[in-house]
Amino acid sequence: MEKFGTIYKEDGKKALLCGSGELGKEVAIELQRLGIQVVAVDRYENAPAMQVAHKSYVISMLDGQKLREIIYAEKPDYIIPEVEAIATPTLVELEKEGFNVIPTARATFLTMNREGIRRLAAEELGLKTSQYQFAANYQEYREAIQKIGIPCVVKPIMSSSGHGQSVVKTEADIDKSWEISQAGGRAGAGKVIVEAFVKFDYEITLLTVRHKDGTSFLNPIGHWQKDGDYQESWQPQPMTPNALAKAQEMAKKITDALGGRGIFGVEMFVKGDEVIFSEVSPRPHDTGMVTMISQDLSEFALHVRAILGLPIPNIAFHGPSASKAVVVTGDSNNVKFSNLEEVLAIPDTQMRIFGKPEVHEHRRMAVLLARGESIEEAKDKVHKMYELLKVEK
Repeated sequence: MEKFGTIYKEDGKKALLCGSGELGKEVAIELQRLGIQVVAVDRYENAPAMQVAHKSYVISMLDGQKLREIIYAEKPDYIIPEVEAIATPTLVELEKEGFNVIPTARATFLTMNREGIRRLAAEELGLKTSQYQFAANYQEYREAIQKIGIPCVVKPIMSSSGHGQSVVKTEADIDKSWEISQAGGRAGAGKVIVEAFVKFDYEITLLTVRHKDGTSFLNPIGHWQKDGDYQESWQPQPMTPNALAKAQEMAKKITDALGGRGIFGVEMFVKGDEVIFSEVSPRPHDTGMVTMISQDLSEFALHVRAILGLPIPNIAFHGPSASKAVVVTGDSNNVKFSNLEEVLAIPDTQMRIFGKPEVHEHRRMAVLLARGESIEEAKDKVHKMYELLKVEK
């Protein structure tokens, strides 16, 4: 039987977050609800999770030596990666030295890099994916486009939230897409993946939880992205029974291969009954923020239960729900939200303001949440909330 002692005491449990954005903030809150001490680490001061953590550090998440020094100083019971760009080779070493990396260091290492996870999915597990080619330089990139054809999607092998991603629609887009990929990678310029453009009816995130008693699936989440960055999501996404069964089978294969405990965001394209694997994240997913209003246990609560080895006997779904990201453009270190009196006067709605300290060019700063009698009603509510919300920069 696991003991959860008092924080700061010998029997107290400690978790260290590698990445402290809005998703990490919700994980930190859920950890604290169960009496876990939280240490937040990220590359900038006053990151969202730092604002609710017991302690925080600011370092480059790619600096393996500094990360190692902090982990040895703090000696956490759980190391919880919350972003892609981390010194994953260091996490692999630390796991061998006895530290508990969530879900596993290998899972974090493979999914941080699109090449690792694509080769695992397509070449080792035989999952259906789009056609793809990797390119380490401009010449290989041109050759990859020649093989894949136009239109195609270009992504850095290391990026998140759509950074560095673009679509090559014509020959004129080739050089521009290369420049975007080199500027947008989380670890700087480097290797890219060129993918065939998939014609699909819709795309989903199938949140999959590996826990002490097995694997559980949440209702599929539909979502809309712009330039690879999440804008809206809704739950449940209507699917045929056949497509849902295929999606769950695919999600179980990839998460079993990655191993460990926690929640995984498995992204897939669906056309009719055909399901095509896209990506997987071994952590809560941005499109899954809708679960903060759609379920009794959000994706963050489920992640924490799984990490701590606690049971997940059921996941109660409250009804059709939707989320809409509030993306602020421009440059500001003092974003202000107003008219919340009208925004939250709409029944069955919520809002989360992330508390990010500044925005440059564009940044997701908040999320709007609503529940309705149908997906359409829930979507209408978040659209109305967005219209009523006033943002000053």
